[in-house]
Amino acid sequence: MLLSLFNAIELGIIYAIMALGVYLSFRVLDFPDLTVDGSFVTGAGVAAISVMAGVSPILASIFAAFAGFLAGCLTGILHTKGRINALLSGILMMIALYSINLRIMGKPTLSLLNESTIFKQLRSVWEKTGIDNVLYSFLTTIGVDRLPSTWGIICVMMVVTLGIKLLTDYYLKTEVGLALRATGDNQKMIRSLSANTDRLIIAGIGVSNALVALSGGLIAQHGDFADVNMGIGMIIIGLASVIIGEALFGIKTIARATLAVVGGAIIYRIVVTFALRVDFLDTGDMKLITAILVIAALVTPKIMKARQEKKRRLQKRAELEAIKTEGA
Repeated sequence: MLLSLFNAIELGIIYAIMALGVYLSFRVLDFPDLTVDGSFVTGAGVAAISVMAGVSPILASIFAAFAGFLAGCLTGILHTKGRINALLSGILMMIALYSINLRIMGKPTLSLLNESTIFKQLRSVWEKTGIDNVLYSFLTTIGVDRLPSTWGIICVMMVVTLGIKLLTDYYLKTEVGLALRATGDNQKMIRSLSANTDRLIIAGIGVSNALVALSGGLIAQHGDFADVNMGIGMIIIGLASVIIGEALFGIKTIARATLAVVGGAIIYRIVVTFALRVDFLDTGDMKLITAILVIAALVTPKIMKARQEKKRRLQKRAELEAIKTEGA
């Protein structure tokens, strides 16, 4: 159980980078960007092919993010300059990326088992610190068994993801970030103030897909493979993370909203992991579980709000009846 929980948190932290990208397009820009399903694979493919060519894994991850940025910018250009509907722009780019990803990868699946990925290098460096041995001794002493092979990935990725979250917070508070948020709220008003909304949308979708592709590149290195179909349904997973996080943690400030997205991605992975441990469910039911989670996250707050409103009305009616009774 502890090992499954650990693996779910580890994956959730890496997928949280993708969820932050979806948050930028879906919530900040109010742009339904389906490019995500393709740019996630683009990131995985670029990172994999770069690592196989002997490029440093860190540099390969940066290449992956840059490729995602270009893909996002193209979607933004299709929408703003081509005057194509936002949803259709994303769909067209997603379809185009399938062929582009095959061209990048050369074949549908690439194996990184024999390559030096960022996580293998991280594991090697982390082992020299001796922190794992200290944690193993402590946990074994208190009776915990079935421990993960290393704590290095989860610790380092937590720092990396939180760093990206803080950079996102900073970006959204800069002059460009504020204009980006305003464009998502009311594009016509911002345009009337002489702001170049087309440029803002292109840059915003580009940054969003850069984060998605970076997550794809890291997932490929974490799982030691890149597959041309690994991005299918990724937009739904990103939306589920955003919606679950917002429902549980709230969105009063930008910092809280982005933290909610990171928390939502981790909770989503934990829920899916434990759901798949149920006897009558298997890995093929993952999409169904995701859909049920999103529906629950969307419907539950509305039901609770309706109940609170009904309770408030009943209390008010009871108070009015009490006043009438006293007056009689």
